[in-house]
Amino acid sequence: MPDFRAFLARFRPAGSPGPAAAGAVPADRSAELAAELRAPLAATDAAAAEAAAIREAAAREAARRRRVAAERAERIVRSAQERALDVRHETAARLRQEAAAEAARADAAAERAVADLRQRARARMPDLAARLAARATDELTGTPDTEDAGKRPEAPAPHRETPWAQGGSRE
Repeated sequence: MPDFRAFLARFRPAGSPGPAAAGAVPADRSAELAAELRAPLAATDAAAAEAAAIREAAAREAARRRRVAAERAERIVRSAQERALDVRHETAARLRQEAAAEAARADAAAERAVADLRQRARARMPDLAARLAARATDELTGTPDTEDAGKRPEAPAPHRETPWAQGGSRE
């Protein structure tokens, strides 16, 4: 029986195809390349599996972060809604204070205007009273005042629709 080495030598790759050589088989380059790439491809398979595991872990972490962010956003919204009522009350109180201050300023301005008007009326009252007394005296005595002679305004005509304008009574 031939030894094992001799047996395997029969299957030793030979050169490029051509005339058959004794005791050899033609070389299978694709098998050689596949055998040569088997180790790096096996490492690539491991890297692909590791990448898939990393992607799966990243997807779980992203889902967890989204869940945490959604819970946090919900807490923030709830807090804002609770705080909104307080802010509305604070704003309403501030606006009431501003309105009260504005009303006080308007009241003070009105009081000043009234005081000014009263002062002007007091200052003009003696002259006006004297003129009215003189006019009333003139009308009663029938003598025209020299100051107002020719300046008396005509009495306005009564409105046509009033019943007493034609001599009727007011009742």
